[in-house]
Amino acid sequence: MRVFLAGATGAIGRRLVPLLLRAGHDVTGITRSAQKGRELERAGVAAVVLDVFDAQATRAAMRAAKPEAVIHQLTDLPREFDEARIAAAYAANARIRSEGTRNLVAAAQATSARRLIVQSIAFGYASDGEPHPETDPLNLSDPERAITIKGAADMERQVLGARGLEAIILRYGFLYGPATWHEKPTRKPGLHVDAAAQAACLTLTRGTAGIYNIADDDGVVAIGKARAALGFDPQFRLR
Repeated sequence: MRVFLAGATGAIGRRLVPLLLRAGHDVTGITRSAQKGRELERAGVAAVVLDVFDAQATRAAMRAAKPEAVIHQLTDLPREFDEARIAAAYAANARIRSEGTRNLVAAAQATSARRLIVQSIAFGYASDGEPHPETDPLNLSDPERAITIKGAADMERQVLGARGLEAIILRYGFLYGPATWHEKPTRKPGLHVDAAAQAACLTLTRGTAGIYNIADDDGVVAIGKARAALGFDPQFRLR
């Protein structure tokens, strides 16, 4: 399958690329860095150096790639765990989810893409009612995560309302593992970065449009839907 991967060099993207290639997919990956683009090329990915806020360039890149599926793994957060820098990045990250998503959706609609897979959050539910099913709404009144949750909610609204695309939302838990902020889970719902990548890869050929909780089986969110429809395994690790 021809796949357009936005965020190919991010925490999840780096773990997702080898899974996609092993599965035989033809991958075009976008990054903002020329150096990282060369790394993608060496791995076997057709790299495009691109700013997703440039709507015209995004559409041109996607038209050239002619993807059958688009995977949106874009974030704008610091690599290192620094609470001050992370908090300062929330607005930029929300912009990626709102404006960046808008450009990706428009570009996908202008191509042959059929399926759109998007990274969202499983830690945006209210604090009660656990384990949360996907039918529970995100808690837009949460004062501590207002910017993050509102950005994710806007992204989900855009994606699920996109005409002509089979839209799938993957609500991820707090990431841990290689190249994330933590090697082990520190907050619930947790999610190993390799299991996050596997879920995105599986979703290329499995599941139907809608929302799926992708997280550890730690009692905070219900993951039965993802297990049954996608074959999601929270214990999956890259070998």
